[in-house]
Amino acid sequence: MLDGVYNERIRHTGLRSRLVSAEEAASLIEDGMTVGMSGFTRAGEAKAVPMALAARARTRPLKITLMTGASLGNDLDKTLTEAHVLARRIPFQSDPALRKAINRGEVMFIDQHLSETVEMLRTRQLPRVDVAVIEAVAITENGGIVPTTSVGNSASFAILAEKVIVEINLSQPAELEGLHDIYIPTYRPNRMPIPVVTPESRVGLPFIPIPPEKIAAIVVTEKLDSSATILDPDEDTRAIAGHLTEFLLHEVRAGRLDQTLQPLQAGIGTIANAVLHGFIDTPFHDLKMYSEVLQDSTFDLFDAGKLRFASGSSITLSARKYQEVLSRLSDYKPRLILRPQEISNHPEVVRRLGLICINTALEFDIYGNVNSTHVTGTQMMNGIGGSGDFARNAYLSVFVTKSIAKHGAVSSVVPMVSHVDHTEHDVDILVTEVGLADLRGLAPRERAATILANCVHPDYQPMLQDYVARACQRGGHTPHVLEEALSWHVRLAETGRMA
Repeated sequence: MLDGVYNERIRHTGLRSRLVSAEEAASLIEDGMTVGMSGFTRAGEAKAVPMALAARARTRPLKITLMTGASLGNDLDKTLTEAHVLARRIPFQSDPALRKAINRGEVMFIDQHLSETVEMLRTRQLPRVDVAVIEAVAITENGGIVPTTSVGNSASFAILAEKVIVEINLSQPAELEGLHDIYIPTYRPNRMPIPVVTPESRVGLPFIPIPPEKIAAIVVTEKLDSSATILDPDEDTRAIAGHLTEFLLHEVRAGRLDQTLQPLQAGIGTIANAVLHGFIDTPFHDLKMYSEVLQDSTFDLFDAGKLRFASGSSITLSARKYQEVLSRLSDYKPRLILRPQEISNHPEVVRRLGLICINTALEFDIYGNVNSTHVTGTQMMNGIGGSGDFARNAYLSVFVTKSIAKHGAVSSVVPMVSHVDHTEHDVDILVTEVGLADLRGLAPRERAATILANCVHPDYQPMLQDYVARACQRGGHTPHVLEEALSWHVRLAETGRMA
């Protein structure tokens, strides 16, 4: 019986002899190597080989550069960090243990736009991938690798690597095959346009095409993806969703949109998920998504009859939604595509499709500059992810956040952000539970007045109003009191509160 399952999942007969243990496969990874692993926002990561590598490193130390699509699940980053395996990590992470090691300077973290990593690999601006470790649902008759719940950078890692280790995950449903659209751009400077013209466009293959002789080892696993931590909408996130809905209805009334809107993109996390969920109770209909992560709200919108199609790079769900979606995958499959992240996030495609992009800010300032990565300017949280890919090229670039954090100790609206990920030039709309600031067509002083009137928590409004008034008295196109611009962050570091 088990042999029959293996034969269905490993259809290239010549590759079945390469079945090995996770420990044997991990032995192909040596000290100093660059390793590309599948995985994008806790979905579709290789699960057994990294753990075997960490176990080996505890007795025989080694260091690697680890590249992924985005964050890994199943505590892999934590385990690899605690085993001191990671010398460098690219391009995104979300693990608390790894975050601490990065901020201590023990792991060199290269924070990149998610569309750029494999572009730099192809042009040899980054070290070549020695070994790729890719989770798959199957290997085709010709040796093609069929990914599981994410594509991320897996396709290019496998194509560019010297050797490939494939983890066949039997817990992932075979019905995933056919969901993927693997398209690799041609080389620059004579690159052909990427032929994605709607979210539904299928332009590639349903598997990663590599010569089968590159597959050096196959490991069989049966471990599920980690579930996402998605909190239910609360009063603040419902307010944020309400402000954004009212703004979009205004755009419809003004004739700039119709009730199908433009294709939607939303970043990972509770706030973005709650904002998308809010579209269920609106007159918008026949919506489409062209995003990187498909979260619970994507499938809630499908079930509510609001969403027609969704394109992404991974499916990342809560524990409850994970079981529900996988058990009904055949119902959703005709309306889904998973792509490589360099296509889901590609500026050319984002600009062509005219997306409404909704991403989350840690903080923003009076002119609309956004910090999405660093607490008080120095402590890395997760990374820029895909927000920059989308924000700069969006039809509408929206950033959302609650107006305060840490029970009111921190204002999310500050005189000057302590770290800039998205400049004011790439930010159209800012939304907190207090209100919405439409910054389109406004000069810096007008932007400051609009943000002050609409987005600031009442506890911090007098302080910010005083700062803006004194800054404008000093003059300048973008007025600041430079010696006080970061004083709120300094006060937070010294006293634990910005107020």
